[in-house]
Amino acid sequence: MDTFFNAEYIIRLFFALVLGFALGLERELTNKYAGLRTHILVCLGACVFTLLSIYAFPTFATGDNVVIQNATGIRDTSRVAAQIVTGIGFIGAGTVLRNGPMVFGLTTAATLWIAASIGMACGSGMFDVAVIATVLSVAVLTLIRIFERQFLPASGKQVRRCKLTVYLNACDIDLIYEFLNKNVKNVMDFSTKKLIENPDKVRVTSTFDFGNKKIMSDFYKKLNHVTQFDSISLQEIND
Repeated sequence: MDTFFNAEYIIRLFFALVLGFALGLERELTNKYAGLRTHILVCLGACVFTLLSIYAFPTFATGDNVVIQNATGIRDTSRVAAQIVTGIGFIGAGTVLRNGPMVFGLTTAATLWIAASIGMACGSGMFDVAVIATVLSVAVLTLIRIFERQFLPASGKQVRRCKLTVYLNACDIDLIYEFLNKNVKNVMDFSTKKLIENPDKVRVTSTFDFGNKKIMSDFYKKLNHVTQFDSISLQEIND
């Protein structure tokens, strides 16, 4: 009599959970929209679907006029796997955000894609492939970023994309606009909004590229010489 729990299935699910955690941890630490839970569930779900595609659907085989029932597997185990590859695109697309000419989240979408493949590898029992793929993926997400920043200073990827939010007097809008055009690269948007509680004050937001060689403290000092502001926030936007 078959046992209720299959140890081999549990091991495969456990591997998917652990490796999904490893991928999601990097995204969680970098404060991305899809973090630990999303990557774990994607990896675990892909593993479950792969197990189902291999073991859950019995077929019937005939030979020498004998019908053999409950034969393990299906005629084409790749059909469910193919749907995983297609379906993960919907989740990945949800992490890709567009703000004017800027697109964010492509790397996170790619990690969800690789998480699904790792889950499928766990489901099929290819633990060596799953572990190596996880190690390589985490290395790409962490070490390659360090490599780009250290050894590719001239690369276009090395330009930091930043979002500036500053509260200041309404009469100083033109000053800060001219300052940004002179001191930063590729100003993509510049918007202002009057404060309801004080119409003489405005909130200015702008997104632009910021060269790696520039120092944030210098940016603040230069801006301080141009105009006085109530508060300022400069946030780097990463993929």
